[in-house]
Amino acid sequence: MKSISFDSVRTIGRTYETNGGLWFALSGAGIEFEFTGKRLDVTFLGDGASVAEDKDSRARAAVFINGERVCDPMIDSREKTVTVIESDSVKTFTVRVIKLSECAMSTLGLKPLSVGDADTVCPTKPKPHRIEFIGDSITCGYGVDDEDPLHHFSTATEDVTRAYAYKTAELLGAEYSMFSTSGYGIISGYTEGERIPEQTIPQYYESYGFSYQRFADETAPQSLEWDFSRYVPELIVINLGTNDDSYCKDDAEKQAFYTEEYVRFLGLVREKNPSAYILCTVGIMGQRIFGALDSAVERYKTESGDARIFSMLFDEQKPEDGLVADYHPTAVTHNKAAKRLSAEIRRIMKM
Repeated sequence: MKSISFDSVRTIGRTYETNGGLWFALSGAGIEFEFTGKRLDVTFLGDGASVAEDKDSRARAAVFINGERVCDPMIDSREKTVTVIESDSVKTFTVRVIKLSECAMSTLGLKPLSVGDADTVCPTKPKPHRIEFIGDSITCGYGVDDEDPLHHFSTATEDVTRAYAYKTAELLGAEYSMFSTSGYGIISGYTEGERIPEQTIPQYYESYGFSYQRFADETAPQSLEWDFSRYVPELIVINLGTNDDSYCKDDAEKQAFYTEEYVRFLGLVREKNPSAYILCTVGIMGQRIFGALDSAVERYKTESGDARIFSMLFDEQKPEDGLVADYHPTAVTHNKAAKRLSAEIRRIMKM
């Protein structure tokens, strides 16, 4: 067996190479490549969460071969090796390895790939379109694998590939990058009372994501500055406001503050992505804050003269489509949202 460097793969999302491994924190981040040969081993690297007593915080990963999931291990050790291809004859496969769970609870690393001595690895070809998704638990696929709405958060039931953002990228045949964290918003995290300003996306957007863990037990993702030239999206979808609504409710003054800070965040997103369309949306788990979001979009367009920013209201989840952990959307709801969003993106980008 021989080792293959990460120069031979295409990275997905915000990835960071250190200490001999490729690390990532955010949902959906990982690698994709074409493998030709007989045997492929993938070795996952765990952070502090992998050996902690709290099993609900361990990273969850998945390996897809030719679009089919072949394994989705929980990373419960410092190293975990999985033989994902073992063939009697030389064949060519498309392989995708991604993080299913979100950034806050745990990060994930990969060692260089291990393949047979005569086997080869090369990056997959880039797709024609590039999208970035900025969001919260809905984007992360919170609880989508737990059909009991009374159950609470666990990384074991979180699956970004069953959520609307990933599905939208698949429907459009687009590359994606995600920046999402459960419970986070524009001005507040989810709250049943006081505002939680520590749990906001704008303060971390220029980094590799927020996590309580560290890459290779050394570096917090939020301490690293992301190089926006590494991934230049054609369009950015912002789905933030559901958690802010838990703080704002019907309070006009609080909603005005959300609008003001949303405008500020749009300025940051535009600064870092000068050529992208921006689509601002909310509504899957409640539509009350959409008016304040729409006001932010219109205000930013008026003040900046930027005509490449749009707003869209998602349909709210329906009781007949079910609910999963903590009353989050089911895969059925995510499928509907992906179709709605894909149609709007096609309209905006004239695809």
